[in-house]
Amino acid sequence: MSCHMNPSRIITRLAAALLISSSAIAGEARPPHDVVVYGDASGGVTAAVQAARMGKKAVLISQYGHLGGLSSSGLGWSDIGNNAILGGLAREFYHRLYRHYQDENAWTLEARAGYGNAGQGVPALDPKTELASTFEPKVAESVFDALIEEAGVRVIRGRLDLKRGVIKKGRKITGIRLEGGSVIEGRMFIDASYEGDLLPGAGVSFVTGREANSEFNEKGNGITGPLPKNQLPNGIDPYVIQGDPASGLLPGVNPDMGGAVGDADHRLQAYCYRMVLTDAEGNRVPVLKPENYDEKDYEILFRAIEAGQKYGFFKFSLMPNRKTDSNNTGGISTDLIGGNYGDGWNWATLDHAGREKIAAKHRNWQLGLVWTLQHHPRVPEKIRQQHLPWGLPKDEFVNNGHWPYNLYVREARRMRSDFVMTENHCRNQLPVEDPIGMGAYTLDSHNVQRFVHKGMVKNEGDIQNHLGGRAYGISYRSIIPRATECENLLVPWALSATHIAFGSIRMEPVFMILGHSAATAACMAIDAGSPVQDVPYETLRLRLIADDQRLK
Repeated sequence: MSCHMNPSRIITRLAAALLISSSAIAGEARPPHDVVVYGDASGGVTAAVQAARMGKKAVLISQYGHLGGLSSSGLGWSDIGNNAILGGLAREFYHRLYRHYQDENAWTLEARAGYGNAGQGVPALDPKTELASTFEPKVAESVFDALIEEAGVRVIRGRLDLKRGVIKKGRKITGIRLEGGSVIEGRMFIDASYEGDLLPGAGVSFVTGREANSEFNEKGNGITGPLPKNQLPNGIDPYVIQGDPASGLLPGVNPDMGGAVGDADHRLQAYCYRMVLTDAEGNRVPVLKPENYDEKDYEILFRAIEAGQKYGFFKFSLMPNRKTDSNNTGGISTDLIGGNYGDGWNWATLDHAGREKIAAKHRNWQLGLVWTLQHHPRVPEKIRQQHLPWGLPKDEFVNNGHWPYNLYVREARRMRSDFVMTENHCRNQLPVEDPIGMGAYTLDSHNVQRFVHKGMVKNEGDIQNHLGGRAYGISYRSIIPRATECENLLVPWALSATHIAFGSIRMEPVFMILGHSAATAACMAIDAGSPVQDVPYETLRLRLIADDQRLK
């Protein structure tokens, strides 16, 4: 393959596979697949590719029809922490991106020499490691497509039937049922969804929300109180009519924290889209005022500006070709805090239609945020002029209104198995004796709620405890269920970890690493005819090292 990839050519070739619908395959009499991967995110791709490279018949179930999850949906500033953890297919992915940008033809909207080359703690395009940690979404998707095509992985477009989707006999899954009724049979299953959607039907224990600090002797879990990072300015009145409690609280503001600092709760850290913007003339689509726009939804924004906030409403982290990875930053930004859970529900418990409605609310919130900063008269002229040059990129997400395909589901279900990764493992204060990959990123949680604190609106839940780039091992036991629950399932993302440990492990590079390792273990279990719990770690370790995975 040449250094400069043609995304449209590769996507067109993949389209034939993605057009296989649930109804089209319903009547096929096919032998079971060896490895069934549910979830088209980055770790699902590496899992399917590794299984195929190990000679197994692999199938990848794609919920969105676009491969890569967040890594091809706007998260172009990779959260790595330490490049030394990258090996195997994860390193191959970032290396292919690096090779792409060595071709002058890849620089279509700016001169290569004009790109600042700033990444997150490392050069965006690093000649020493030959890795690209910053990249355009469409280029990332083309790399994932190429990996799948080269490996000969079958891709099926479909979504799990969330009510009766897991077919199980004894302690083994025999197939998964998609919407429309088609059943995909297999010998081993990998749940690579951000939601851990196979866990309930497989009878596997899981949790949501935050554990109390006391449960696993942690310091960064549970309710945090109003910490200073990504916090609102002082002085924001919490009531609809300022100074009048009888008028009620502003939308999304709770009367109190719901517990003491360190206590457990049910809440999820905030989601957002990793918004991609551009100021390149000829490639810029203006951001329009969303339908059903309601300026009352932005009252906290207006009051934050009145309280002195002048900038930092979202990030402008630059990817090549004048595009941004515009993530959340500050106290009022792209995160729709509290928008992913409610009374008796959270994102994980919703059906697909319910998730689509919540995702639409997040999309409209962010588009409305940009439109408000550009046009609303309550926003000072200087701030409006700072934001006006930016719009959506015409050459990205072309069949989705130039908006990312995937909402950033930062956390939903987390499996609870015989081994739980905790803050103390991430800090290397407790040993991990069976590592299958490494993490190194900050112990990270976005804000979880807004509440009234000393008569003002404050955010709660933001944690950013740095590990100094020091890597830690991630246990094989954390990606497999208890043997009494399921013998042929591996879970490389919604793995067994506490809220705060998961805040570091959940990063996309680690997802790719763990997807690779999960597939390796699945193939070894097939060859041995054994449950995944009985895969000998030493044998697994040697194979992972042979495939260039980094375990220490």
